[in-house]
Amino acid sequence: MNYLSKISRRSFVIGSAAAGGGLAIGFDLPFGPKSAQASASEPELGVWVVVKPDDSVIIRIARSEMGQGTITGLAQLVAEELECDWSKVSTEYPTPGQNVARKRAWGSYSTGGSRGIRESHEYVRQGGAAARMMLIQAAANEWKIPVEQCSAANSIITGPDGRKTTFGKVTEAASKLPVPDKPKLKDPKDWKIAGKPLKRLDTADKVTGKQIYGSDLKLPGMLNAAIKECPVFGGKVKSFDAARVAGMKGVKKVVQVGNTGVAVVADTWWHAKTALDALPIVWDEGPNAKVSSSSIADTLKQGLDAEQGFVGNKSGDAKAAIASAAKKVEAVYSYPYQNHAPMEPMNATARYTADKCEVWVPTQDGEASFAAVLAASGLPADKCEVYKINLGGGFGRRGAFQDYVHQAVLIAKEMPGTPIKLLWSREEDMVQGRYHPVMQCKLVGAFDKDNNLTGMHMRLSGQSILAAVRPAIVEQQKGRDPLAFQGVFESGEHAFGYTIPNLLIDHAMHNPHVPPGFWRGVNINQNCIFMECFMDELAHAAGQDALEFRRKFLGKHPKNLAVLNAVAEKIGWDKPAPKGIYRGLAHMKAFAAYVAAAAEISVTDGNKIKVHRIVAATDPIYAVNPAQIDRQVAGSFVYGLSALFLQECTVKDGRIVETNFDTYDSMRIAQMPKVESIIMPSGGTDPWGGVGEPTICVAAPAVLNAYFNATGKRIRSIPLKNHGITMV
Repeated sequence: MNYLSKISRRSFVIGSAAAGGGLAIGFDLPFGPKSAQASASEPELGVWVVVKPDDSVIIRIARSEMGQGTITGLAQLVAEELECDWSKVSTEYPTPGQNVARKRAWGSYSTGGSRGIRESHEYVRQGGAAARMMLIQAAANEWKIPVEQCSAANSIITGPDGRKTTFGKVTEAASKLPVPDKPKLKDPKDWKIAGKPLKRLDTADKVTGKQIYGSDLKLPGMLNAAIKECPVFGGKVKSFDAARVAGMKGVKKVVQVGNTGVAVVADTWWHAKTALDALPIVWDEGPNAKVSSSSIADTLKQGLDAEQGFVGNKSGDAKAAIASAAKKVEAVYSYPYQNHAPMEPMNATARYTADKCEVWVPTQDGEASFAAVLAASGLPADKCEVYKINLGGGFGRRGAFQDYVHQAVLIAKEMPGTPIKLLWSREEDMVQGRYHPVMQCKLVGAFDKDNNLTGMHMRLSGQSILAAVRPAIVEQQKGRDPLAFQGVFESGEHAFGYTIPNLLIDHAMHNPHVPPGFWRGVNINQNCIFMECFMDELAHAAGQDALEFRRKFLGKHPKNLAVLNAVAEKIGWDKPAPKGIYRGLAHMKAFAAYVAAAAEISVTDGNKIKVHRIVAATDPIYAVNPAQIDRQVAGSFVYGLSALFLQECTVKDGRIVETNFDTYDSMRIAQMPKVESIIMPSGGTDPWGGVGEPTICVAAPAVLNAYFNATGKRIRSIPLKNHGITMV
């Protein structure tokens, strides 16, 4: 194994953060994708491809797999340009140490923001194309003919006279050739592997149980740790009585973790947790111990009418248009804290000695994990390593925030040479989250005497994730968090999808003590509810059809209009709905993709909603694996509908109230509506769009708009359980 040259811990952490967040890893473990070995016995063809003499192909994947299909999609793109036999493809993870030593040859390891494929598609395809060119050149050299006379397909190279050889036979010679720089890529219309609904590469291991997650990991001599941090964010440990549990079964050690936590190390995790529950701990809860959901809501409410806000989108003079309006429509919406709640709680396994610190961890960003190891261990980069394990769910929680990795290393430092697996309890996972930000929104629309919409003001009041995670960006933006405006921003991958003559969208930033984090879809979730439900309110006030009203403002947004028209047509918007069925619409541009949904629901007794059907349209610009997109759309609706009906994290005495799935519930299989997915990639030169997050945002407003059409009642805060509304 070749480790990276010695660099300082400080320079690495600063440099990796500047590069977009950290370093990433996976390794030669007896499970999951193997890691790339810098001194691999097989000759490599660039950094992305290894071809073995038996023609098997290893494709290196820097991004993380957490159920979304990134491994398969990226492998398809490389294999497409490589022209290899797909049946012989496997994958492996390169480590962050190798990435640094090779000048970040694998690029970013961050897997979030629906960026896994859309951000790396060009350079991974170039890696496959370069490897193909090297193989063909090696064959041409052996045959002593011009390379232009040779071609490759299905791992076979063919010469002009019909002679053939396989990739495996020329790979040794090919590996000695220079790597072509930025080779020409295929036109997507010629794709044979990419763009096809191929089966996922990791399905068999998951079905058979071969796939091991971080919580399953066992190492020789390993001990287990359970941890509790102060339940009030900003609090710390005051005292604890380790002697009270020292003699309990299996207990090896009780340690304080930083200023805020206490952990018990034992032979089994259950023994560790049992002792931890019995351990007397006194917390210094600090100044936030009296904060509640009500006090947070009061603070945000003040921001709705504050004189100034950070502007995210502005055209014309919205305030003047509103002041002179013949009719005004006003509404206030709110959105709560929500937890990621992945089925696999946070965990990491660490082994520390004075000369080496190793961590095995399910992570969305191995580079960020690596930076956390450096910071916690105090060792230089050439003495640290992180081995990435596939995730049992992430949804943003295992990305920017690496608190669990930091904790695992600090605990392992107390018992040098012994592997320590830190596994959070479900309760710890719930009360130590990094939550979907809390937000309120006041919207005002202005109409003239002829019922024409002349202006709109959208005022957001709530938390900034970037202020907590990337404060340097907020500083560069002179106090503004651009991500707060996802879906309603002035331009870019989250651009506003309407042209309204006088528009003002701004944000009054208020940051309570509960830490916010990136939650699948993030700010598009509330912004789509705010905007798309209000557009329905405006259409109703104008006495106009919701679809026709929207179309008037979509003339300069053809791709938004296309997905909206697609779902309207398939749902039968221009035809009467079946008796007892009511419909609602929503659309948005998010993560550079264009998405829309049309929902059909029925309502019983005014408070029992059955979501029968959701038609969803997605334009991701290019579709790498349509089958995976279908699954991601359906999966996103599980997340979005669960949030709409059931999920809220409340605050009392400074701490999160909901501590398990009995109070933070999820929808059931029987409640899942039929999902009809329309995948309509428009192609062209636009940046590629994401898939995993965009469609989550349109489910809730489509259902809320349908509920209004069914009952005449407008719901402006979620979850619906707070209104006595249930999902059936």
